[in-house]
Amino acid sequence: MSKKKSHKQHIPKKQKAAAKNRSGGKTVVGKLDVSRSGLGFVGVEGQEQDVLVRPEDMLNAFNGDEVKVRITYISGKGRPEGVITEVVKRVQTEFTGRLEVSDKFAFLLPDNEKMRTDIFIPLHALNGGRNGERAIARVMEWPSGSKNPVGEIVEVLSNERENEIAMKSILTEAGFPLRFSDDALEEAARIPDLLDSAEIKKRKDCRDVLTFTIDPVDAKDFDDAISIRPLKGGYYEVGVHIADVSYYVPPDTQLDKEAYERATSVYLPDRVLPMLPEHISNVLCSLRPNEDKFTFSAIFQINKEAKIKQYWIGRTVIHSDRRFTYEEAQQVIETGQGDHAEAVLLLHNISQKLRAERFKKGAINFSSQEVRFKLDEKGIPIGLEIKESKEANQLIEELMLLANRTVAGFVEKRSVNNNPIPFPYRVHDVPNEDKLAVFAAFASRFGYKFNLNDPAKIARSFNEMLAAVQGKPEQHVLEQLGIRTMAKAIYTTDNIGHYGLGFDSYCHFTSPIRRYPDVMVHRIVQQCIDEKVKVDKKMEARCRHCSDQERKAMEAERAANKYKQVEYMQRFVGDTFDAVISGVSTFGFWAETVEHKCEGLVSVADLAELDEFTFLESDYALVGLHTGRRFRIGDKVQIQVTATSLEKRQIDFAYVPNQPAKAAQPKAARKRKGADTQKTGIDKKAKKK
Repeated sequence: MSKKKSHKQHIPKKQKAAAKNRSGGKTVVGKLDVSRSGLGFVGVEGQEQDVLVRPEDMLNAFNGDEVKVRITYISGKGRPEGVITEVVKRVQTEFTGRLEVSDKFAFLLPDNEKMRTDIFIPLHALNGGRNGERAIARVMEWPSGSKNPVGEIVEVLSNERENEIAMKSILTEAGFPLRFSDDALEEAARIPDLLDSAEIKKRKDCRDVLTFTIDPVDAKDFDDAISIRPLKGGYYEVGVHIADVSYYVPPDTQLDKEAYERATSVYLPDRVLPMLPEHISNVLCSLRPNEDKFTFSAIFQINKEAKIKQYWIGRTVIHSDRRFTYEEAQQVIETGQGDHAEAVLLLHNISQKLRAERFKKGAINFSSQEVRFKLDEKGIPIGLEIKESKEANQLIEELMLLANRTVAGFVEKRSVNNNPIPFPYRVHDVPNEDKLAVFAAFASRFGYKFNLNDPAKIARSFNEMLAAVQGKPEQHVLEQLGIRTMAKAIYTTDNIGHYGLGFDSYCHFTSPIRRYPDVMVHRIVQQCIDEKVKVDKKMEARCRHCSDQERKAMEAERAANKYKQVEYMQRFVGDTFDAVISGVSTFGFWAETVEHKCEGLVSVADLAELDEFTFLESDYALVGLHTGRRFRIGDKVQIQVTATSLEKRQIDFAYVPNQPAKAAQPKAARKRKGADTQKTGIDKKAKKK
């Protein structure tokens, strides 16, 4: 079995006892982060320093678990140390790894280096797994006094491709279960496909109104649709119709519990791990064309100048007449011809007016660009495509934003016993002052001035810079650094508004198939309509959970994209490319290839021949102590791909001074000496994969 190192530090008993008296044995709750060294650090909300927990004091906690920790010692520097007394919430229960099987017992050796122990597998729980095979184990229990948790094999992976194993490993490490329970699937299967006639009578019937969806070409879960029809006096009725997931998934069912635990769908380059079983997300709730569907809607009376006369919110039944891809809708906008051209152009005009008004009121206009790999039938990347946000995307975006802020404002105006209704607002705080000051100083070197006197002037400065920088060499770097100065949007009951969008109130209402906060919003809105609001005292905790799950999903998506980058760049080891420096730290700089949009690290150790470099944070640069040579974010450089590791999801670059880059050629198309593992630097395990 694999050995786990123990990291102990001798502390005199008297010192420990005295410290314990000072701390009073205080117990706090936080999230455990296990370092590579084996030490644990429990982050506690509102507490400046994490609590250090040594391996022998971790009880049966795993990395990422929510735990109770009792403070037992406080160092002279104020660093608290403690002992975990209880696992409040287990975050990850499934682990990928390799089986070691003997005649009497078996263990799964986890791939996750932060998993500090092997998992004991009783022979009857192997489910066909054999010695040396890759598998997924689910932890069932950790008996008191046992050195190892006990698990069962839920899936054997040895016959699957490395990509499949890697994607599943990324998802399990993030704590997302790969399958739904039998109970949840049974509940989903029992839901009838046909709409209930009695329920239809309770709803606003919009089936005779022109309705369509606009989604990515590969989308399967259509959770929003748009309708439009003319009214008298130059107004139009524009409906934003959202899949009524809350009708199909009542509270406290097994389906609801598992959707809440996931809190979000996870989108990897070659798959979607859905928040709800596919029968619900892709069939029952998906607003597919030529089918009647139950929806929750925000319907506006609005004119061509985007002036809203009134709105209505409630449950509806719709019939989508057409499914547009973004590309098809964009063609209608650009040519003025095609299916429902008049309606599409009217909505385009209204959405652009809404967009202009939003920016006029202080929203920040960061451009959005999506880089996606083209995959073959086996999921192997064979190229990439860059998707820009065009008018068709903006049409949907602006109408969804309108619905979201309208719903948030609708709830905000209501109260229970003169108290605000606990509600999952989507909020975005003002930028961090320190980060903003550093960024403003950097932008000033390119001639862009920032007024930092108040949030409104900051937003105006950002928009002026973003407009002026278009098409200039510094555009990419200033856009990326500007985004990094922004706070992270979260869910909370404390409505501080959404700074980036310029809204006083905002929520997520429009994607309940893939986001649990939207489901909570639908339920509360219906309670407000019925005037039967149930105050949820745990709403803030639910918001925190959803924010945490969103962050984990984003981290999993980044890890999967990085894996695909490594997989793609393996064929170019030894080749030289133009690149742009995308990040800088004390140990080197990251560069992104212009051609592939793939990022690798140039280690500061590899720059030693040029100079001794130090990191200058205010300049986002590495600076040579003797030569003054700078490697700064946004600088164009040439790099050579020196090594790739799928296992570490890592690409290594070397800086190439004053050497022209050569055109990329797939490895199969070129004959080059030294293409073996040792000379190219390809990780051996990666090459086998």
